[in-house]
Amino acid sequence: MELQLINDKGEATASVAGSDALFGRAYNEALVHQLVKSYLANARQGTRAQRARGEVNKSTAKPWRQKGTGRARAGMASSPLWRGGGKIFPSSPNENFAHKVNRKVYRAGIATILSQLVREGRLKVVESFALDAPKTKLLATKLKDMGIERVLIVTDNVDENLALSSRNLMHVAVCRVQQADPVSLVGFPQVLVTRAALAKFEEVFA
Repeated sequence: MELQLINDKGEATASVAGSDALFGRAYNEALVHQLVKSYLANARQGTRAQRARGEVNKSTAKPWRQKGTGRARAGMASSPLWRGGGKIFPSSPNENFAHKVNRKVYRAGIATILSQLVREGRLKVVESFALDAPKTKLLATKLKDMGIERVLIVTDNVDENLALSSRNLMHVAVCRVQQADPVSLVGFPQVLVTRAALAKFEEVFA
């Protein structure tokens, strides 16, 4: 599999050999959906909580007598049928939303996403990507010269200047190969990978 190698002006200068197992895989929509769904589910925190009928601060006295009033029977004001009453099946604060994905399935899903990015022309390779100083303007100018606006930059080791320069750019993210998640890979219109990160991708996921 041949991948485009671009320069600082965004022009294709050469091609880089990529692993067919990683960049030439057939698209599997169900597999990608499983990865994205599990990643979003695992990011959820079980912090929400609701009160059951025994936890609501209401009187436990019977509101009215059982018979003779013409109204429906009622036992206490904390009934789930009443406004302000407890919930029938309340959410607990320790609720677990985790979805388990096997290691082989995860690797196959990442390979599927990368292969689709290559087919759509959204994945580009650069020799290296670093900045001389931690300045947002330098990074913004460099990306503008390359014709890129919204991009995920994947490197083998995140340069401190690059990390600091990207923090104030809303549509730019920088990460290492091990931090590249399926949601970011799918969500960003462009993915920029350094040559060293490309070798790391093949080492980890191929």
